[in-house]
Amino acid sequence: MILLPPELLEFDRVKLEALEADTRAIYRRILFSRAYSDDDLIGHYFASTQDLRDLLSIKNAQMEAQTEEEARDYLVHLKSSLGFIMDEIMHQRNFRRAVDLLHLLRIISPEAHAKHPNRFRGTLVQVGSHVCPPSEEIQGLIETFFDCLNRIRNPILRAIYAHHELVRIHPFSDGNGRVSRMAKNWILMYDLYPPVFINDAAEKQAYVASLGASFGALASRPNEFSGATRIFFEQEFERLRRSIQIVGQGVIQAIEGGVPAAARGLRQPGEAPGA
Repeated sequence: MILLPPELLEFDRVKLEALEADTRAIYRRILFSRAYSDDDLIGHYFASTQDLRDLLSIKNAQMEAQTEEEARDYLVHLKSSLGFIMDEIMHQRNFRRAVDLLHLLRIISPEAHAKHPNRFRGTLVQVGSHVCPPSEEIQGLIETFFDCLNRIRNPILRAIYAHHELVRIHPFSDGNGRVSRMAKNWILMYDLYPPVFINDAAEKQAYVASLGASFGALASRPNEFSGATRIFFEQEFERLRRSIQIVGQGVIQAIEGGVPAAARGLRQPGEAPGA
């Protein structure tokens, strides 16, 4: 398999700049609002992002699980992985190395990690109509993958590219979707963007379809950024826009609501996100 060359990435620059501008606007309001202390708005910002992280975990668990028991287990593992990512970011570590993939798998999918600890898959797998690369190619593809990431300067594009290509490589026997989505969110959160999630069954169907179409196009034209791949990137732009809106609206409500964030009755333990 040939990875998508980063130099071929095409995107709507206006949309990308809007995502960047909307994110900067959140921090600008926090830093320069005179109506509230910085601590008030930062507190509301963190409450909003915590709601978003809880929502991300719940949505991912719902998307992956087949039973309620599986959903509970997924939720625990996904929250643990977000805690791990936040700790790595606090120590100024971004998603940059193959060992980061293995750490994510160990936390997100411990059952898959237990079957093949600290190594990539050794069998051939197929996802829909996409035949994933043979196991003997994975090590080299992962090395190339991280080299490609380092050549993408914009963190939004880097995150979406990481998600797309990791699913296409499918380095593990199981847990690839969860690992890929968390790797993407690690990259976004490191550069102060909120995490993204798939909201419902219809969005999941569109997500799976766009990935499949992109993989099919790349199988026949590996050195071309096709319309199908562009659609996947556009969908990811929209998911990020939604997350930025959720966090931004929380900060705006704190400023315009007439009550400082610290006194607004922020979400209590056990209360559902967004309640």
